[in-house]
Amino acid sequence: MTALAVIFAFLAAAIALGLRARRGKDMDLEQWSVGGRGFGTTFVFLLLAGEIYTTFTFLGASGWAYGKGAPAYYILCYASLAYVLSYWLLPPIWRYAKEHRLISQSDFFVAKFSSPLLGSLVALVGVIAMIPYLVLQLKGLGIIVSVASYGHISAHWAIVIGTVALTAYVTISGIHGSAWTALLKDVTILAVVLFLGLYLPLHYFGGIGHMFHAVDQAKPHFLTLPSSGMSTSWFASTVLLSAIGFYMWPHTFSASYTAQSEKVFRRNAIFMPLYQLVLLFVFFVGFAAILVVPGLKGADADLSLLRITTASFPPWVVGIVGGAGLLTALVPGSLLLMTSATCLAKNVYRVARPTTSDAQVGQLAKLLVPVIALVSLYFTFNGGSSLVSLLLMGYSLVTQLFPAVLGSLLARPVVTKQGAATGIIVGVATVAAVTVTGVTVGSLFPSLPESVKDLNVGIIALALNVVVTLAVSAATREPALQESSLATENA
Repeated sequence: MTALAVIFAFLAAAIALGLRARRGKDMDLEQWSVGGRGFGTTFVFLLLAGEIYTTFTFLGASGWAYGKGAPAYYILCYASLAYVLSYWLLPPIWRYAKEHRLISQSDFFVAKFSSPLLGSLVALVGVIAMIPYLVLQLKGLGIIVSVASYGHISAHWAIVIGTVALTAYVTISGIHGSAWTALLKDVTILAVVLFLGLYLPLHYFGGIGHMFHAVDQAKPHFLTLPSSGMSTSWFASTVLLSAIGFYMWPHTFSASYTAQSEKVFRRNAIFMPLYQLVLLFVFFVGFAAILVVPGLKGADADLSLLRITTASFPPWVVGIVGGAGLLTALVPGSLLLMTSATCLAKNVYRVARPTTSDAQVGQLAKLLVPVIALVSLYFTFNGGSSLVSLLLMGYSLVTQLFPAVLGSLLARPVVTKQGAATGIIVGVATVAAVTVTGVTVGSLFPSLPESVKDLNVGIIALALNVVVTLAVSAATREPALQESSLATENA
């Protein structure tokens, strides 16, 4: 019961921080969703860089190191590239958002393309992508609390309790609660991950180098990329797909609106790749678990970090690890819930009911939080897939927004609203078809070279998206140019 008491102490602290964060603030939609655009470097860093430390990182990264070996290194690479991209990508997005008082990611598309319907499409795509991401957090929450409490609380009840707490403080405090809880989460998770990643290899193997030698002897070639399947081409295409999709997540995109100035992004872009190095210590835990707690198969590999922790430490330490894991679910989960609710209220409902006031939109967004939480609970209890698989599916979806965003930021925009909408629909439809049927490039085209067959299918969807976007944009831009020329001649 000691571990359980420590975990509940972390939960109580998170709720207290979330409730305290709203003091002295008029929680209108802008304060609730983007913090009044007043966050400095630290809080923006925690909301953007700190988002890599979710239940996916805590369990999925160690699980993939345990179950798949070298392919797990893609997790280390893609966010580092995304942070470099943020140096150029986020400042113009922030400037435009501030000038036009944007609240959600969908607002950006509405304003850039003068199309509320395109904004609704983007909102729906974003919410569809965020549901698996939220399911990932809830699944991780259940695993962490159940294992770390030594089974005193089942995964089912852990998910229910966590979701209720999450819903309450999101509804009351909005992004202010997420930011303050993110501070507690990052301090705790960094301490836990560094400790586990250094102590476990030293304790069981005499050091990190000795651990890798032991793993290599037990499982030859496990620490190198395979020649087929998750090969070099899979690795490169998955890193690329995830890097360009990193800031396309609606909650991450809109979190950039919270900054005080665009300098915040450039300062953070310098340090955020270094922050990513902490993930190495998560991998060390997964690799150590291969020989210490062998036999975990399939999705059970996600349990590796917790299993080696419970086998190595007294209950109070396990409780701290479980509490840190709990926070990795609550903070990103709160942003996902809040962003989904805001998108649906502002960019779907309001488009259907244009007379809806700002106050009514804000009220509806808060009412939608428990609804989205219940939908996510349903899929959490009625779905499969490992944590990494859920995340990769979500990335394949949100990446389909990137061509339209990039096209809108060019000095001479080359993408029309028709092209953007058609490209997104084609890309999302391709991802959906691949997800439902389970096809791969290799199964579709078995005669292709192995390097091509191993490409992440999300890249194929993105390529189709780009082709369709440019083709439709060219076709729909021509009449507009002709009308402009006729108007000039008549004048």
